[in-house]
Amino acid sequence: MNAFLFIAFPYMAIVLAVLGGIYRFHKRRYSYSSLSSQLLENRRLFWGSVPWHYGITFILLAHLFAGLFPRAAAYILGGPIRLLVLEFTGMSLAIFALFGLVVLIIRRLPSNSLARAVTSRMDGVLLIFLLLQVATGLSIALFDRWGSLWYLRTAVPWFWSLVELRPDMNTVAFLPAFVKFHFVLGFAVILLFPFTRLVHLVMFPIWYLWRPYQVVIWHRRPSGERSYLES
Repeated sequence: MNAFLFIAFPYMAIVLAVLGGIYRFHKRRYSYSSLSSQLLENRRLFWGSVPWHYGITFILLAHLFAGLFPRAAAYILGGPIRLLVLEFTGMSLAIFALFGLVVLIIRRLPSNSLARAVTSRMDGVLLIFLLLQVATGLSIALFDRWGSLWYLRTAVPWFWSLVELRPDMNTVAFLPAFVKFHFVLGFAVILLFPFTRLVHLVMFPIWYLWRPYQVVIWHRRPSGERSYLES
């Protein structure tokens, strides 16, 4: 089972995510949209979107920095005071992100919710996976302390072995089941990525830099006037 979860499944998730993203780009290019409901529920969106985006962005950057620069991360975490500060900062960011995500989910629960109208089934599945991912990450930070240190000796070597196409699961095979569940969930989110609204993150509209200016004019009919189609 470990061989499948930590060797086969990561590669499957990445390959299917890439192929699914390419297929969607060519077949359903106009579905590359976040389907924002900001204009519909701006006030409620603020309390969910802002904590979620800021919290998860800094958490992901911290994971990425430790993965790309493990020696620099080990040096930063080497001091007990710095380690303690960074641990509490990470937990605070996780709570911040979790609060925002819960708000984003709750605002979609009512059957007449405007946010629910622009949420697909796959988006709903992704929200559940993200909720589990953040909740398990926060639980690891609370109950398996100093995770930022043992992360450098377990997950980082495993990640690099996958990148170098020499998969080695020895550093993660004997971790607690809860921690391994968190790792597998991360690749499950990657697998779901191209089939949800998150796919818009990979679309950088750089062509906006050279496209002609676009003039937008509101069209409002005078009250009582009927259009040709209505007549």
